Amino acid sequence: GQEANAVQPSPPSCSLLTAGRCFAGTQNVSSLQKDEAWKVNVRIHGCDIEQGYLCGTMEALNVPLADTPVVTFWEGEIVDAKNYTFFTGKWEASAEDDVRHWSKFPSFTPLLSQIEADGGKSVDLSNYPYIFMRWKEQYFVNVGVDCGLTIAGFYYVCFSCSDGSISGFYYDPNSSPFQKLELKCTNEKQSGFTFSSYELQ
Repeated sequence: GQEANAVQPSPPSCSLLTAGRCFAGTQNVSSLQKDEAWKVNVRIHGCDIEQGYLCGTMEALNVPLADTPVVTFWEGEIVDAKNYTFFTGKWEASAEDDVRHWSKFPSFTPLLSQIEADGGKSVDLSNYPYIFMRWKEQYFVNVGVDCGLTIAGFYYVCFSCSDGSISGFYYDPNSSPFQKLELKCTNEKQSGFTFSSYELQ
């Protein structure tokens, strides 16, 4: 009934952030010598808002050194001030790195003073129109590690609950800084692209 919805715990139970949802867009891989953008498809395979966890696959389509689309499996942490905070505390990311990357999202700006004051422990994100996450690629699904891509880093991700758009920045001390991920929800669940030919262990 209606009453059950009134006591929705953090973060917003975003109808667009659910298993089976597909997103499509680009990742800009800019460096001084070249400016490339890879086409990227993302699919969410599992989502547990209560535990602050989600997982999915990412497919990069026109990777220069790979002769096939490169598919990776990733796991995500949802910043909810309960399970995870804005501070990563691992993956070679310092608190300064965290603030520098989160601050690239305009939707983070209103939260910054609170984050600096108490680490974000008192920030109420339950009705915030954006969901902040970290996505960490765990392994290659369909290619070997010599495919020309690295999965050593992770993504700072901002998800808009209003239109399902995703923006993100890849962080890896050994890669080009601030590679931007931009994805739009493809609206249809279970479509866009399929992974029927891959077995996810």
